[in-house]
This record gives sequence, structure tokens and C-alpha cells, in this order.
Amino acid sequence: MQSQEIEISILPDGRVEYTIKGVKGVACENISALLEQLGKVEKEERTGEYFEDDTHVDVTLAG
Repeated sequence: MQSQEIEISILPDGRVEYTIKGVKGVACENISALLEQLGKVEKEERTGEYFEDDTHVDVTLAG
């Protein structure tokens, strides 16, 4: 299982920035919705990880 993290930064001017790592798509949106209840959203940026398909399986075969 891939690790899941939320990195939260509180800036000197009181703004809060967060980055959700290891969570894709709708699950990421659900976590973000909880965090957005803390205040007004000024900017939202989705990373490439958000758009990755969470249902694929990587398989490596040793020869």
C-alpha cells in the first residue's frame, strides 16, 4: 500500500496551504473538502497524481 500524507503549512500571514499526497481522484477531493471547511479557498491546484488511475496494478516479473 502506498503511503498517504497531508502536508500542511501555515504561512506568516496566517494563510494555510496543504498538499495531499498518495491519494487520487475523488478520495483526494473528499479529504480536501474537509480541510476547506477551515476557511475560504483562494486557489486550488491539482497535481498529476490526482489524475492517475487508482485501479491499475503494476506487475514486475523476474526472469
